[in-house]
This record gives sequence, structure tokens and C-alpha cells, in this order.
Amino acid sequence: MNSIKPLCLAILVSQMAVTGMAHAVGTSDEIARLGKDLTCVGAEKAGNADGSLAEWTGKWLGAPEHVDFKGTGNHPVDPYPEDKPLFVITAANLSEHADRLSAGQKALFEAYPDTFEMPIYPSRRNFRMPDSVCEATLANAKSAELVDDGEGVVATTGGILFPFPKTGLELLWSSSFGTYRPWTEELVSDNAYVVGQDRINWGRVASRNLAPPLEPGKQGKTEGASSYYLNETLLPQRDRGEVNTGVEYFNHATEPRQSWRYDPGTRRVRQSPEYGFDMQFPGSGGSITVDEVRIFNGSGKRYNWEIVGKQEMYVPSNAYRLHSPDISYAELLPGNHANPDHMRYEMRRVWVLEGNLKDGYRHLYGKRTMYIDEDSWLMVMGDNYDSRGGLWRTSMVNYFYAYEANTWQAGVGFYHDLMAKSYLAFNLINEQPNGYILNRGDISARDFGPEAARRSGR
Repeated sequence: MNSIKPLCLAILVSQMAVTGMAHAVGTSDEIARLGKDLTCVGAEKAGNADGSLAEWTGKWLGAPEHVDFKGTGNHPVDPYPEDKPLFVITAANLSEHADRLSAGQKALFEAYPDTFEMPIYPSRRNFRMPDSVCEATLANAKSAELVDDGEGVVATTGGILFPFPKTGLELLWSSSFGTYRPWTEELVSDNAYVVGQDRINWGRVASRNLAPPLEPGKQGKTEGASSYYLNETLLPQRDRGEVNTGVEYFNHATEPRQSWRYDPGTRRVRQSPEYGFDMQFPGSGGSITVDEVRIFNGSGKRYNWEIVGKQEMYVPSNAYRLHSPDISYAELLPGNHANPDHMRYEMRRVWVLEGNLKDGYRHLYGKRTMYIDEDSWLMVMGDNYDSRGGLWRTSMVNYFYAYEANTWQAGVGFYHDLMAKSYLAFNLINEQPNGYILNRGDISARDFGPEAARRSGR
């Protein structure tokens, strides 16, 4: 009988997992744990030994009884109004907590030792996802697979793609593309590009997003369009009326992202080929790349991805107060970083995912590290390194559980350039009359694409 040497076998198994020639499904023992010692989407229910990480309860679906939430379009309401910081990490006591911080967080303490702080709040893990998400996740645990060199996925929509990721690509898909997020999203938000203490370049965008497969209670196959987006620039005045719109599919190789841009100067719509990767994100002043929005999005083909493991870390969480209309932008953005008084960090169990640029591929970032909240499967922090291995940019997205959507919503993101000593505050809503309008369901595919861009530009 022919045999394969262990090293050759490992290489073969790795290649099969990447190309989709093998199902990377959960084992029978793993699947049996869903809904028992694991949540229905695969997170460990248990807290940690010292009690700094709370046990998952999942006691709330939607708004808790004590929360007076007026409905979608209003600013988030904090379900933990009495919580106060347990302690505050500063540059003075940083060494006591260093093993629970990311490289980017440590770099912010080094860059701004007199002002950067992290208030650590009690760990709260009380919200859960709908039963339909549990059902779809169970189906994916048994059968989901990657295809076309990891560029596509065959799975059930409406749940987490890989609750037991075996490869870096599976974890990437689960946390950037295959998350359970709101079905429809509409908002007007402000963007502040903060350059030093005294200068802020302001932008404003009207956005709408649609993910048809995530309609509540809906399950289906990963076929057709996965999501649509349209962003219309309102500020700065020189760019007012510019529209960027596009559609995503479930296979980046056979159906790559389609994007269009409406230019108000020429009144013409043009296709934007290869929109993504390290192209400058419109309206960001070059401070972030297209694939850096919400830490990472789009095709991962330019990197080799590896699961580093799980780690207990202090990360942004339950960020309700940060989005309060009672906080002005002047108070929130006083200088080199967000005002620590309005931030909330908690102990969380996170997946750590690392991507290293492949030989022969180009990108501004030679290495990327993502930190993925285990309960929600959402990327909450990212560290991006230059081609020489130096830490260049670090980012964090502040999520909160959106009652009307029964899942987590991405709030303001802070994207720091450690070399330029600048940062972008992205998707601010504090001074907007409305908050996020979620799952209202009154937009369709017709509201996106080149014709929609033309209509918006008239």
C-alpha cells in the first residue's frame, strides 16, 4: 500500500482545505456541543478562571424590558446605564495588563502616553441571536465549504459560515463576509479626519446597504448577490454629489465585486474596475484602504491566512454611550484620539487571525492581524503593518447590539495612522438627528447600481 509521508500529507490536506476539495466541517463531537457548553454559533459559554470574563447568558433577544427604546432610527440606548469602570489602563500601569492588549493598543499608549487611556468595564454577555441563525449555523457546521481556492463559499445563508474554523480562510469568511448583521441599513454619518490637535477635515455621507440573504428568518443557498451598497457624498462641498455604488457576490473568483462611480462634474457614471484591496477609500483623505472598512472586507486572495489562536483581551464592546446625541463631536474628538471618558472596553475571548502578503502580490500592508469577537464573529480590531514589518495603522470598530435587528451593529470606527499621528473617526452619528435605520426593509436591489447612481446624482 502506498503511503504519504507526514509532511507531504500535511501539505496535501492544507491544499485541499484552501481549494475546497475537502469539506472543513465540524466533527460530530464539535457539532454536539452547539447549544450546550457552546452557544448556538460556537462561542464558549463559560467565563474565565479569574472572573474577568463573564459567563454567556444570552438572556436577551431584542430590547430588554428595562430599556426604553423608541425604535429604529433613534440613537442607541445603553442597557447598562449604572456600569462604571472597574479600573483604567494608563501608560503608568500598562505593564500590568500588556498580555491582554494588542500591538496596536500598546502603540497608542506609546504614542500618546499622557492622554490615551482604556477604561475597563464589567464583562457583559447577555444578548443572543435569533433561532433561525442557530439553525443555519448548524447546517453550515455540517456542510459548508470553500471553493475556487478559497475565493467562494457554498453554504446556507442566514447563519455563521464556519462555527468551527479549521483554516485561516474559513475564519476570514466567517468574520468579514459571513457574519449575521442587519438586513437593511440606512444612515447619514459624519467622518472626521483628525490631523494633530487643531485640525479636522470633515466629511458627510448618506449610505444605504442591503443584504438580501440576511432578511430575518430567511435561509437559502449562497447564490446570486450577497449584498449591495450605495454611498453619496454630502461633504466636503467640493465632492458633494459623488456616488459610489456596487454589488457583492458569494464567489470573488467567478463573480467579482461590481462597482460604479457617479461624477457630479461630468454627470456620468463609470464602472470602477478592481474596486477594493488597497485603493483609497473615497472621502477618507487616504487614511484607509477600501478593504480596511470594518477591519477587512472583500477578497482575501492577496494574503496567506493563518489562525493564531484564541486569546482573552480587552476590546471595545457594548459601545452604546459612545453614540449618544448628548456628546458633541468637540467633546468626543479632543485631539490625538477619542476621548477615553466615552469609550468602553471589556474582557472578551477573541480569535486572532493573521494575514501575510503572498509572493508576487501587491498591497500597502505586508501583514495584517485581526481580532474577532467570539460571541458575534465580528472583527473588532485590526493591526496593519508596512512592507518592512513596521506597525503602521491600527483600528477599532465599536459595536453595540441593535435591538431592532437582534444582532450587533457596527458603530463608529477609529482608524489610527501611527506614523502620521493622525486618525479617522468613521461613521459618527452623535450630531445627526437620526441614528442607524436598520431592518426597515424598504430598499431593494433597484436602489443600487449604475441607474440608481444616476438618479441620486440628478
